[in-house]
Amino acid sequence: MITGSLGHPGEDGGLAARFALEVRPLLASLMRQSRRLTKSHADAEDLLQDALLHAYKGFHTFTEGTNLSAWLFRILHNRWASAYRRSLSRPTELADELMAGWGADRSVAVASAESEALSKLTDSVLKEAFSSLPQGIQEVLYYANMYGYTYAETAAIMNIPHGTVMSRAARGRQKLRELMKSREDQGA
Repeated sequence: MITGSLGHPGEDGGLAARFALEVRPLLASLMRQSRRLTKSHADAEDLLQDALLHAYKGFHTFTEGTNLSAWLFRILHNRWASAYRRSLSRPTELADELMAGWGADRSVAVASAESEALSKLTDSVLKEAFSSLPQGIQEVLYYANMYGYTYAETAAIMNIPHGTVMSRAARGRQKLRELMKSREDQGA
């Protein structure tokens, strides 16, 4: 990660060497924290590279003898938070396979994605149980379980806190199990 010449023309080469020497022992722990934040190895590598570049650019302002680890972790977290806020301001991205079939011949009155997903379910009992859930729980289960989005992605899509998504998903799955069990008992 920190290889080659880090110095810019006209900069002190000793600063680049000091940066590389002092940061190298912290790379593993920075990478672990980056993976915790991003939940993806590739995104974690990108975040770490961005944070290290930002730290290097500002290394001349770092006071020698203070806590370099805390300084780097703060930069890492701030870079992640900035990227996350930027992602929230972008329009929702849809996969190509979701957009397939949305050609010009498609009518203007399109059924909701939830309705289309439910229509693909063959078990009418499951459909009935799912439709009896509160709307917020239905949406969380739809995104997290039917489309496989992570809880963080679901939270971003629905613009609600991550913990709310986790809570609704757990309650929704539990309620579905209870409804399916009670309907199964009634039918037997």
